Amino acid sequence: MRKALLTTAASALLVVAAVPAASAQDASAEEIIAGLPEELASLYDNYSGEVVPAQLPEISAGEGPWKMCHSESFQGNPWRVALSNEIERLANEFIEAGVLSEWKQTDANGDVPLQITQVQSFIDEGCDIITMIPGSTTGLDEVIDNAADAGIPVVTVSGAVTNPKAINVDWNWYRWAYDMGEALGEELGEGNIIVVEGIAGAPIVAMQAEGLAAALEDQPGLNVVATVNGDWTPTTTKSVVLQTLATNPADIDGVWTSGSESRLVTEAFVESGREVPLVTGSISGDGLGYWHENPDGYRFTGQAVLPVLSGNPMVRVAVRILEGQDPKLNTLLFELPKVTQDDLGDWYSECMTSETATLFPISTEDPYPDAVIDPYFENPAATPPYDYATTPDPCG
Repeated sequence: MRKALLTTAASALLVVAAVPAASAQDASAEEIIAGLPEELASLYDNYSGEVVPAQLPEISAGEGPWKMCHSESFQGNPWRVALSNEIERLANEFIEAGVLSEWKQTDANGDVPLQITQVQSFIDEGCDIITMIPGSTTGLDEVIDNAADAGIPVVTVSGAVTNPKAINVDWNWYRWAYDMGEALGEELGEGNIIVVEGIAGAPIVAMQAEGLAAALEDQPGLNVVATVNGDWTPTTTKSVVLQTLATNPADIDGVWTSGSESRLVTEAFVESGREVPLVTGSISGDGLGYWHENPDGYRFTGQAVLPVLSGNPMVRVAVRILEGQDPKLNTLLFELPKVTQDDLGDWYSECMTSETATLFPISTEDPYPDAVIDPYFENPAATPPYDYATTPDPCG
């Protein structure tokens, strides 16, 4: 049986960061956050994005069914493909129920100007809501303004934008990076580590860098011997790790990564004849399969940044907005399940092998039931026919 335990307490080393108020609202962001349940309010501790009261435009779409359009910035890795599949699956459920009329997607393949053009095309063709994984924190702000002028709400996931007219469904990437850096320090005590970042310029990379930098200050025994970009892509990650090992003969005790490529990192060490280090990141089907095949040759700690846990709340938040529910903040943060070496058996399924890079585990229970999402809205309501029980088993 798989399970996911959600952490609810912020790290004691993190402090509440001030967030600016917006004059258009009676309550400041700080006041809104203070009014949230503690398990949600704590997620904003040291969140490095700007949080303000929601500034959604007056929505031009009338009663449904509505047309939902999704802008993907990059689909060059299994995680992004799995996310797109999950978003489409959920959209089809709402289409079958008559809530949505259509769902479509574009892919900019890492080209921000192309993503801007594609989003503008969504506006011109009259999409009722636009969802996106932004390829830039600031680069899409102008086209988001264009959407707002047209009365089209924009909802992002896996990377927040700075335009306050969008609603960001996000995680505290500072905290995620800090927690993994702290875990390395606590388990290793001291040692050399390699840092493998994601796509340079992606919105969450800068947030993660800030969180890791803070963790390294608090873990002085850790020494970063190299920082490289693996682009959250299997082949690229393995290649840059192999290159780094070839030029760094000293022992490497840990690898800090933020992607789903822990298996590739481990294989790079094995192929280089080096001792397997402790690797952070997000759990994946091939990582779990590799662990099952090599129980003494895979060391992991991290969290479950999974496609289902990204697409699930984003689509539901988008539908809530179309149905007239009013988000309180421009950025809605959610908790991520932590996964340690001792938890791997809870996430593993028999279909997972070291070759199943396109499979991602799921939790047996909905991490984001309506009771978690409701406090973020002024007038919350469930979004039938959504039912987490319909989430496909990875072995299905």
